[in-house]
Amino acid sequence: MPLTLATWNINSIRLRLPLVRRFAEAYRPDVLCLQETKCPDGQFPLSDLKALGYEHIEFVGQKGYHGVATLSRLPLQNVIRGAFCRHGHARQMSVTLGGTGEAAGLTIHNFYVPAGGDVPDPALNDKFAHKLDFLDGMTRAPSEGALANTRAVLVGDLNIAPLETDVWSHKALLSVVSHTPVEVERFAACQAAGGWVDAMRRRIPPEQKLYTWWSYRSPDWAAADKGRRLDHIWVSQDLGGAVAGIEVVKETRGWERASDHVPVIATLSL
Repeated sequence: MPLTLATWNINSIRLRLPLVRRFAEAYRPDVLCLQETKCPDGQFPLSDLKALGYEHIEFVGQKGYHGVATLSRLPLQNVIRGAFCRHGHARQMSVTLGGTGEAAGLTIHNFYVPAGGDVPDPALNDKFAHKLDFLDGMTRAPSEGALANTRAVLVGDLNIAPLETDVWSHKALLSVVSHTPVEVERFAACQAAGGWVDAMRRRIPPEQKLYTWWSYRSPDWAAADKGRRLDHIWVSQDLGGAVAGIEVVKETRGWERASDHVPVIATLSL
């Protein structure tokens, strides 16, 4: 059974609801994980999203900032929210697919890792210290039983571009938050602690440039193409061989009132 799962930092679900609708109608993923919904729970557009065929929706949000949501055509159960943020932000949720098909029992972790501000020094920048602390929590979690890492998928805006080919210029970005050595080291530790497989690089060679984010600051993002791969899909070791396809939907960056991130779709053969 093929399962299609998409992740997308939507940068305000209410503002960009038409883009979610356009994407969902064109690509029809079975599961759609959104980050940075920027919406308190009482104002989440639940009925609009259910109208797209996602009868099973779980979300956690707050006013103006952060927020994650998982939309599914399959039943959801075992919902866990917000275990990794020392400030209590709405940045993480885990769900398990229900039902009786091959996908039943699959756990999906939806993450929005803190961006970390502009100064890559935890002593001078609490946002950066918070980011490193959040990543350390993710690293400890599998051994503490707080982050299932068998028959599991971890997706989201992890706000780190780990490889030299995940940024437009390795040399230029070495001191820029998202690609600094200390972040890349924490990222690798987190991945190793959970035994996670980088599904995107399983299908797209590490030697190939790969981006999922282009800054709003660029007057012509497409021509400049100064991107970073900040959005990720990891699978547990037991699902490493199930990654049948990866698609980065770059066209959405050119849509009207676009998010600065684009969706990534994984196809899993279960």
